[in-house]
Amino acid sequence: MESLGDEPWDVVICGTGLQQSLLALALSRSKKRILHIDPNDYYGQHEAAFSLQEVDSWANTYAGTSREDTTQSIFKNVTTWKHPQAIDHGLSFPRAYSLALAPQFIHTRSKLLDQLVSSRAYKQVEFLAVGSFFVFDGEANDTSSKLARIPSSREDVFSTQSIPARSKRSLMKFLKFVIDYDSEEQRPIWRGQEQKLLSEFLASEFKLDANLQKYILALTLTLDGHVTVANGLASIHRHLTSTGLFGPGFCAVYPKWGGLSEVAQVGCRAGAVGGGIYMLDTKAEVDDSASGKEISFKLSNGLTVRSTKYVTSQYDAAPGAQTITRLVAIVNSPLRSLFEVIVEGAPTPAVAVVAFLGRSALGSTSSDPIYALVHSSETGECPASQSVIYLTILSSPRSVDQLESALDALLTAATPVGATPPTCLYKLQYEQSLSPREPSITRGCKSTFAFPSPSLNLAFDDSCLEAVEEAWKLVMGEDAEEEYMIFQDREGVGDDDEIYD
Repeated sequence: MESLGDEPWDVVICGTGLQQSLLALALSRSKKRILHIDPNDYYGQHEAAFSLQEVDSWANTYAGTSREDTTQSIFKNVTTWKHPQAIDHGLSFPRAYSLALAPQFIHTRSKLLDQLVSSRAYKQVEFLAVGSFFVFDGEANDTSSKLARIPSSREDVFSTQSIPARSKRSLMKFLKFVIDYDSEEQRPIWRGQEQKLLSEFLASEFKLDANLQKYILALTLTLDGHVTVANGLASIHRHLTSTGLFGPGFCAVYPKWGGLSEVAQVGCRAGAVGGGIYMLDTKAEVDDSASGKEISFKLSNGLTVRSTKYVTSQYDAAPGAQTITRLVAIVNSPLRSLFEVIVEGAPTPAVAVVAFLGRSALGSTSSDPIYALVHSSETGECPASQSVIYLTILSSPRSVDQLESALDALLTAATPVGATPPTCLYKLQYEQSLSPREPSITRGCKSTFAFPSPSLNLAFDDSCLEAVEEAWKLVMGEDAEEEYMIFQDREGVGDDDEIYD
């Protein structure tokens, strides 16, 4: 341990969130001296995945942060709840669960997947299919019809029973357009209307009524309900063109065992194999009194280390930042109706998405969308015959009540007629905000780089990868002309071998 302070490090990375961990992966073949620490005793930081015991500890840390604080943490107002007879209803031991702080799924056309493949890190991640998308229809006559599957292909449109024949033609016209919306032929239809609401564009250009629009708007995954034409078309195009890329019946994947937390751990393991030193439960305090061309750090274990480069993340929310409220619920049912295979040859989906759109969905006075990401036990996040549901809405004074109503409605709609709805065994509720959206960077003989906090989007946001590459260039300096994230298998390792064992 004493030798860690003898020589300066090429970079000290603080935090094992996704971006810091991808940076560790990118630097893993660089022969740089890397010290990677984390003040937490777990990997993942903002994208961590927790056992129930870890959830309770984390909740205690962030329970007392109120909206009135002048400096706000990214996470705040965290609470947990356990059913009084949870054990009797099936709640297992704490480590049987892995609740994800970052349950985002990854579209198959995401650049993240490309980088995991080119860096050879993909071999360490088991990806599961995200293939079931539904809209909750609160006005449906019977409970069994309240979950309407979203059609996203020609076959889906013409096989669905919830859309009239005439409306199907209008919907097909839009789907055909959006597949190629940025082509020279299609651009005149939407150019000049980029900032118009997508709902207005759908009505004026494609004569889609409110009932049809909900299927389209749900695919944008927007939480504020006011998606523009430019953003909406890009989101729907991503969804449709991702479908079928890796196989029939799904457009996205989800990393098993805790989502993006698993990807972060793979990045850290690659960094360790490349010679990086890892220290969890270790805080670092920059010694401002130190002079010279190096940054001096006082570690909580008593060591002092030096480096010319320091990479960390932003921990505080920006004033007035967008904030979401999330409710995570463990239920004692596999909710099989949400994970049916409807396309021949498709894998069984492990994640289903249910959108509650508009006032009609729950009879609410608020029109803000609610999205529920439903995870089966195949994700490794709960025992067999149970499910984990992640519900998200923009924060408001009524957001907690709205999420509870959506959860109750979803469980009722997903329960076969005549059966008893599932019981909630455990709930985690919290608010999550955003830091400033640009990295904080200082350059010179002593350089620092602080990543923004994670996006609040429901699907992985590729834009965060740009900051990782920028940090890599800062650390690499003159060596940054090397190919980025493109590695060969390590010597002696074949396609079917484990790289990091």
